[in-house]
Amino acid sequence: MAPLEQPDISYHPDEKKFKERTARRLAEDPSLPQAPLPAGFPAKVGGPIVWEGKEWRDEKQWVYQLNPTELEEIDRALSHFKGLGKPMGYIAEDTFPLPALSATLEKLAHELYSGRGFFVLRTIPVDQYSKADLMIIYAGISSYVGSARGKQDGAGAVLAHIKDLTVSHAHEKGVGNAAYTTDKQVFHTDTGDLIALLALETAAEGGVSRISSGGRVYNEIAANRPDLVRTLSEPWPLDSFGGDPGYTTRPLLYHEDGHIIIQYSRRLLTGYKEQKRSANIPPVTEAQAEALDMLHFLAEKYSLGLNFQKGDIQYINSMGLLHARDAFRDSDEKRRHLIRLWLRNDKLAWKTPKPLEPIWTRLYSVGPDEQRFPIEPEIRRKAGGAT
Repeated sequence: MAPLEQPDISYHPDEKKFKERTARRLAEDPSLPQAPLPAGFPAKVGGPIVWEGKEWRDEKQWVYQLNPTELEEIDRALSHFKGLGKPMGYIAEDTFPLPALSATLEKLAHELYSGRGFFVLRTIPVDQYSKADLMIIYAGISSYVGSARGKQDGAGAVLAHIKDLTVSHAHEKGVGNAAYTTDKQVFHTDTGDLIALLALETAAEGGVSRISSGGRVYNEIAANRPDLVRTLSEPWPLDSFGGDPGYTTRPLLYHEDGHIIIQYSRRLLTGYKEQKRSANIPPVTEAQAEALDMLHFLAEKYSLGLNFQKGDIQYINSMGLLHARDAFRDSDEKRRHLIRLWLRNDKLAWKTPKPLEPIWTRLYSVGPDEQRFPIEPEIRRKAGGAT
């Protein structure tokens, strides 16, 4: 028997190939749209986190504008933390006191888990602070939104710089991720509960941040292609690109405690540019290839573009929303540069699906003395130091 081959699918979705694959599969088995939903999955989910981009008409619906009094309070909290002489891993509500703003941030945190799933805090005067002070401010404010910070590499970094590193880090092999290029990032989720992004600078052109409701995407698939709900809820082979083991398996879709949760990165299933999908691991199936494209194109259809301004902090629920980014162009004067935190609010958090529990435990297990806050951009590293 000939070895199974990876379907004709790449990191950047091809709508023509997607439609052809769908037509071919339906011609082979016309009963697919009549398949029963897997046990435990509803015909439809609702709630404020289930929305379409066209429903949001004014950014005042999701932007909270910091006033001068609140900015002064943030400045005092910075001075307070620096006066403690503690490492940055100890930044928390009790070491970065915001007595007035804290109530607003608590309400906004509820919006992430119980509301629409996103908000933007506008705007931190980033040019007034050093990079180190900005990181303290960013982590301090964010500690009121998510009490736990997740590590983003194997070396304890809880903060990551998202910018084009293809020139500055060309000497390092393994950029391998659209986040560190000017390329378009297709729809995906990050690991963990919440994502925060602080804009130190925006691009000269492009780079729009896009978000989409996972519940809305699910409802469409459940209504029209319930067979693909089953496909998404069964284990998939996720490439570890030379890690040990060479790949892991888990579902991309979960229904937990009334919430639809989608967790996936397309890159782990298709590879990206020079980071090819490993040849010695199981390929995805034709059904999985169709489901993967369907996730992207439906997320794109129902997405909302956020107007990211310099100094904004964007917070999104990465369990309930998918996100993407347009390609962009930098200039000498304007180079897109975001700083990312992965957060979790232990009081408000959704229940973690069982297959994700080991990942979440590893993510949020980094103690305050182990947390790294890289001041300058770096490519994410494995525990042994390799990129």
